Amino acid sequence: CQTPQPAPPAPAPAPSPPPVTRPVPPPFIMAPTENWIDRPQTAGDWRYVTEPAETLAVFGTRGATQLVIACDLGTRRIGIVRPVATAPQRDIAMRIRTETTSRALSAQPASGPPARAVVTLDARDPLLDAMAITRGRFAVEVEGEPGLYVPAWAEVTRVIEDCR
Repeated sequence: CQTPQPAPPAPAPAPSPPPVTRPVPPPFIMAPTENWIDRPQTAGDWRYVTEPAETLAVFGTRGATQLVIACDLGTRRIGIVRPVATAPQRDIAMRIRTETTSRALSAQPASGPPARAVVTLDARDPLLDAMAITRGRFAVEVEGEPGLYVPAWAEVTRVIEDCR
């Protein structure tokens, strides 16, 4: 007969491994948008305005006009007017971008307040057609100002047609 033997002592627990330090991933940052058409549309709406000597497509929010496209009915010329933060002392660069066309223009300072930059085009300029038929929106970028990415609504086309 055998006498029961005591159970062997349990092995000492293995030391726990040191905690693994994992680097914190950097926050997700959206890559800069290279294509202007992918930039967010500027907040606002177009409205059509009729004056005795001109018609206007005015873009902006209530109380804040951001862009005006105006037809001078007497001269049959179209003005593209962009409010700016400070009155320019010289001509400044304005770029109009559409789905099919991109053109750099020289904008003149407008007289009187508020501060504005103005480009004047012949009503038959192909750039105006490109603005009217572009893929949903066009861009108006002025030196020293944030870009405007505005929808190509019927008000724009209507003003252009008024001048033709």
